[in-house]
Amino acid sequence: MDQSTTAAKKKQMIEDNSHMGVIFDLDGVLVDTGWAHKQSWYDLAEKEGFYMSDDFFNKTFGIRNDQIIPMFAGQGTSSEEVERLSQWKEERYRELIVENLILPLGVGELLGDLKRSGFLMAVGSSAPKANLDLVLERVKIRDFFNACVTGEEVVEGKPAPETFVKAAQKLGLPPDCCVVVEDAVQGVEAGKAAGMPVVAVTTTRDRSALSAADIIVDGLGELKAKDFAKLLKD
Repeated sequence: MDQSTTAAKKKQMIEDNSHMGVIFDLDGVLVDTGWAHKQSWYDLAEKEGFYMSDDFFNKTFGIRNDQIIPMFAGQGTSSEEVERLSQWKEERYRELIVENLILPLGVGELLGDLKRSGFLMAVGSSAPKANLDLVLERVKIRDFFNACVTGEEVVEGKPAPETFVKAAQKLGLPPDCCVVVEDAVQGVEAGKAAGMPVVAVTTTRDRSALSAADIIVDGLGELKAKDFAKLLKD
């Protein structure tokens, strides 16, 4: 299929917003939980006698535990030990957030606007399913989403594009009919690698670190469904 035919097909698909999708990261985008991830890593480091720093946390935030832990505990760490450490860290994270989850300003309004406008929506996160389920139930936004992809479902975590490609597949959409919303550098890279426009939110990173994104905002309350439609139709 030549480029003109592909472009025409895409244009035809997105004339109806039901053929457009938005794939949201979870932590730092739909909920402000970066603080809890940071604390749980520090708690794990203290428990196990490892070194942890803010710089290490900032560099690795947004990628999967099985990628982080060998950097944290040593490249020779066994898969069983990686799983043990990861499980402890995530259980601690859930303990920290369970009574402290609040939907950030503007998130509910944007999700409602997108749904009314006919967009399909997914969550594409490096988090385990248990974390995702807890968050979506607690802040009562599960019904907005048509699909979810979590860390257990992919072979290669962010910045590889697999998370977002799989989310688009679950929505039944081609990648270039979906917009990614991310807060992490690795997430922006993953969205771009998937061939998707990317909206970045400065909840955990400075604007300068997110410069590869198509749009950068300080909060989801700055966005409307029409902004996503414009990204896909341009």
